Amino acid sequence: MKDLIMITVPAAPKYLCLIRDVTVRLCVSGGLEEPVISTLKLAIDEACANIIKHAYKGDTGKKIRVQYRITKEAFEAVIEDSGKKVAPELLRGRDLDDVRPGGLGIHFIKRAFDVVAYDEKKKKGNRLKLIKYLKEE
Repeated sequence: MKDLIMITVPAAPKYLCLIRDVTVRLCVSGGLEEPVISTLKLAIDEACANIIKHAYKGDTGKKIRVQYRITKEAFEAVIEDSGKKVAPELLRGRDLDDVRPGGLGIHFIKRAFDVVAYDEKKKKGNRLKLIKYLKEE
């Protein structure tokens, strides 16, 4: 499957289930298996939740766009917003020894994907490219 699939949803937590569902269905159609599917779903969900919380400061009138592509070699997701520009070099998950809810999204994302890169050329908002290389059995 080399098709490009795109979903755009309002930046509200209640719509994150749509992104999770599309992520899972595309992973299944691409032949991925658990626990990889769950890991990718969680990481993409965390990235989108971070957009709502940090880039949009809870403004549900904004949009989140996710583009997916699955090939034999990789699962790719590109997540875009029009919110506050992020400084990737300043992004840090909290210390893993600090046991409490929240603050682990960046850790999940980096653990799930082989490539986690912000497109610095995007003038307004953010574009996060995530790639998981698929190993042939």
